[in-house]
Parts: sequence; C-alpha cells; structure tokens
Amino acid sequence: MAVYTYPTQKEIKHFIQEYAIGQLDSVESIMNGVDNSNFIIHTSSGTFILTLYEKRIDENDLPFFIELLQHLSLNKLSCPQPIPRNDGKLYGFLSKRPANIFSYIKGSFLNDITDIHCEEVGSALALMHQKIKSFQSYRKNTLSLPDWRILWKKCFDKVDVNLKKEIDSEFHFLEQFWPKNLPTGIIHADLFPDNVLFHNNRIAGLIDFYFACNDFLMYDLSICINAWCFDKNATYNHFKGHSIFNGYDRVQKISENELLALPILLRGAALRFFLTRLYDSQNIQYGALAITKDPMEYLCKIRFHKTMSSISQYGF
Repeated sequence: MAVYTYPTQKEIKHFIQEYAIGQLDSVESIMNGVDNSNFIIHTSSGTFILTLYEKRIDENDLPFFIELLQHLSLNKLSCPQPIPRNDGKLYGFLSKRPANIFSYIKGSFLNDITDIHCEEVGSALALMHQKIKSFQSYRKNTLSLPDWRILWKKCFDKVDVNLKKEIDSEFHFLEQFWPKNLPTGIIHADLFPDNVLFHNNRIAGLIDFYFACNDFLMYDLSICINAWCFDKNATYNHFKGHSIFNGYDRVQKISENELLALPILLRGAALRFFLTRLYDSQNIQYGALAITKDPMEYLCKIRFHKTMSSISQYGF
C-alpha cells in the first residue's frame, strides 16, 4: 500500500455517499507499499479501507480482482471484503482514478518473524489455493518469465557490465530449465510479510491481491519462501523454510514433481522481484508516499539459490 493520489476530504465525503457506510469522520494515509493509493477512513458506522488504483493496475483487470475478493470473502478466507456500492457497480472513480472501499482488518505486520509464523503462512497459502479452486475466472500472469526479459531490457543500460553478464546467465538457465506441467491455479503472487496482517500473534488476514493470476501453485510458495525465510542479513533460515513448507504440505499435499521443481522456481521468483525492484528504483515517482525496496536483497537471494545442490539443503 502507498499514496500517489491525494483526494480532498470533500471529494472523499462525496465518494462514500455511494456506499452505505455512514458519514466521514477522518482519513489516514497508509504509507506501506508501492502500487496503489490507500487510506484508512473512519465513518459514523465503522472503519474501512479506501483504495485508489494507480497506473500499474490495468482497469480491465479490476473486475477479476474485486470478484476474487468477493469469492474469497464468501468462502470464509479473511481478506479485504469489497463493500457493495449503492449503484451496483464494482467500483467508482475518485480524483480521476478507479477507486473502491473495503472492509478493515484489525492487525499489523510482523517485525520479528519466527518459524511458527512461517508455518502458519504456509498453511494460509495452501488454504487460499483450495478456496480459490471454485473461482471460475482466469487472469494471465503478466509478470512471467517472458515478461521478465522485457523488464530487464528496460533496466539494462543503467546496470554495470558484470551484473549484466550475471543476469543474462540466469535468464539462460531459467529459460532452459523452467518447469512444465505442474499443478496450476490462481495464485496471490505477492504474499510478502507486508501483505499478511497478524493480531495476537495469529494471522488476521491476507491483503493486496493485485498481482493475483494463474500460474504454478509452487511458484506462489516459492515467492513466500523467498519473502519469509531469509533473515535480515540475507541468510537463509532452514527452520523457517522447513516450517513454511510443512505448513503448506499439511493442508495441501506437495507432489514429488512439485518438490523437484522448487529450486528452479525459487531462483525464478527471486529474479522476478529483483527485476521489478530494479525497475522501480530506476523510475521513482517523486512526490509519492511510497517505499522503494532494495533490489540487491533479491540479487543476494538469486546468488544463494545458485549455491544449492539439493532440495534437502533447504530443509524441505
């Protein structure tokens, strides 16, 4: 979450008249994140989240995202529930941006992640995959391996020659060995620690589904392992890796083929976030309340995965 667009209080008051949520009391900006503009709004009937969709989100994808959240909410997964509009539309417009209002989930992001938290995240991811199975819509992954190539070309000229060689070599490896015929479904694709809310040390809700798409289920788990199982000095934590894997496997069994594919998927997931962070760091939008994340963190993870020679080294 972040803030790029700044609607006035008068504009917000007018916008929320399309929702049966009472009168506006106050508004707070949410600074975490990099993609949309988000606010906590307090009204006479409760607390809600206001989201303005920024340029990275294709408006044509909004029905998919909003209907996915409706589906998950109906299936008792704790996530932001879209608040119905009085006019029956899926979303409206505020400050010339598509916008919507969602339920507020009480919770906060973790500062100190333990292996117990990781096990719970693995289980939550598997449960989400199960609950999504009955959702009939499809969305192509617009940040898959071919798209990484396009992103790399946009960043290439500003990168030093040794890094160019290293990333080109990584592309060559992934394009040669990227898995095929693994179980697929709709994945979250961005389940980082800042997209999981905890309350009283338990998961309160999963948020920010705006990269959700169809892809390998194990690619989603790989993104989580990279995001949750490295300590702050970029050292892989085997206890956390073991825990997140077991948490997932306990809810949804991981096949032998999926297990064998994990090392390559982990390298690919690390490259994907290295490239998007690199691109964002080269294209900072000044004046926005947003956090630009360090691409070098994910370069270190790529290098770590390249040293691994067996699955057992991960603790799986």
